Amino acid sequence: MKILTITASYKPAYTYGGPVMSVAKLCENISTSPACTGTEKIEGEVYTTLANGDKELSFKEREQQLIEGVPVRFFKRLTKDHSHFSPSLYCYLWKTVKDFDLVHIHAWWNLVTVISCIIAKMKGVKVLISPRGTLSSYSFDNRSGILKRMFHKLVGSHLLKDCFFHVTTEKEKRDIINLLSPLGIWTISNFVRLPPTTEQAPITPRSFDTNKILFLSRIEEKKGLELLLEALPGLNEKWQLSIAGSGREKYVKSLKVLSERLEISAKINWMGHVDNVLKFEVMRQHDLLILPSFDENFANVVIECLSTGTPVIITENVGLSDYVKSRDLGWVCSRTRKSLADTLKQAINNLEKRQRIHQCAESIVRKDFSDKHLTAKYCGMYNEIVYHL
Repeated sequence: MKILTITASYKPAYTYGGPVMSVAKLCENISTSPACTGTEKIEGEVYTTLANGDKELSFKEREQQLIEGVPVRFFKRLTKDHSHFSPSLYCYLWKTVKDFDLVHIHAWWNLVTVISCIIAKMKGVKVLISPRGTLSSYSFDNRSGILKRMFHKLVGSHLLKDCFFHVTTEKEKRDIINLLSPLGIWTISNFVRLPPTTEQAPITPRSFDTNKILFLSRIEEKKGLELLLEALPGLNEKWQLSIAGSGREKYVKSLKVLSERLEISAKINWMGHVDNVLKFEVMRQHDLLILPSFDENFANVVIECLSTGTPVIITENVGLSDYVKSRDLGWVCSRTRKSLADTLKQAINNLEKRQRIHQCAESIVRKDFSDKHLTAKYCGMYNEIVYHL
C-alpha cells in the first residue's frame, strides 16, 4: 500500500510549530514502524513546499530527500504564507498521483492542499483529510471568514463531501460533523514527541512556594494572552508568569504595554523562543501550564507538559480538554476572564491535586500516547479506507 502525504510545509520548517512536528512524526512512524508491516508494508512519501515562514528551505526542488527515514520531495512556491501557490508541485502530482493508493492531505485553506485535493479526485484516487483545526467554527469566524464561507459554499463543500476525514480529538470531530457529512471519520490522537525516559530517583513532592505559571506556544491572537493578562491582577496568591514563545513584534509589544497598564509587568518573564531541547526542562521548572486559547484542535504542548509532571489549565476550546477532564490531569475553564481567574485561584490552592498530577501524569501520558499504540491505529485506518471502503 502506498500513501502520499500532502502538506504545505514539512520539517525542518520548525517555524510552523506543532503541526509540522505532528505530521512528520506520523510519516516517520508509518514508514519505519514494524506495527505497519503485515501482509503488505505501508510505503509513505511526502510532497511539500520549501516554505519556512518568509524564507525557503535549501533543498533542491523535486529531488527526493530522506528525512528521518521518510522520502520527501520539496517544491518551490510562488506565494508565501498563507497561500503557498506551487505550480511545480501540482504538475508533478498530476503525473504521479495514480502511483498511490491514498492521498493524505493535512490542513485546508491553502493552495497546496485545496488544489492537490482537486487533482487527486480528478484522477480517481481516494483522499483523506486531516484538517488540523482549519475547519473549526473559529476558522470560519476569524481571519478571512467571509471569503472562507463563500469558498466553502461554492467549492469546498463539494470537494470535501466525498473525502474521508481524520481528526485528533472529539472536539474536532464535532466541528466536522456540524459542517458536512464525510464518507468516514476516524479520531486518532497526534503523535507527540516526549522527553526520553531516564532512570531517576523516585519523584519527590514539589514545594509549590512561588506558583510559577507557564505559557509556552506561538504568541498570536488565537492563544488568548490578553485574557490571561487581564485575569491575573485579581489574584491575591503569589504568582509569576513565564511567557515562552515568539510572535509578530508589533503584537508582542502590545501585550507588554497591556501588562504595564495592568501593573503586572514586574511579575512576567518574557523568555522568547524556547527550542525543542530546552522546553521540557522549562516545563519541569514550572508549577502550572496555562493555555487560554480561542481554539486548538489538539495542542501538543498539553501532552508534552503533562509528560514532565506539570499540571495544566486550559480552556474548553482546546481539543484536549476532554482528555484532561477524563484523566483529571488539570483544570478546564470557560474562555472568560472570570472563569480563568477563578480556575487559576482554584488550581493554585489545590496543592493535593497538583501533587497527585505531578506524581502520576508521566506514566499515564506515556501509555496513552505511545508510538506503538498510535501507529497501529493509523495503520488500521489506512487499511480500512484503501481496501474496505
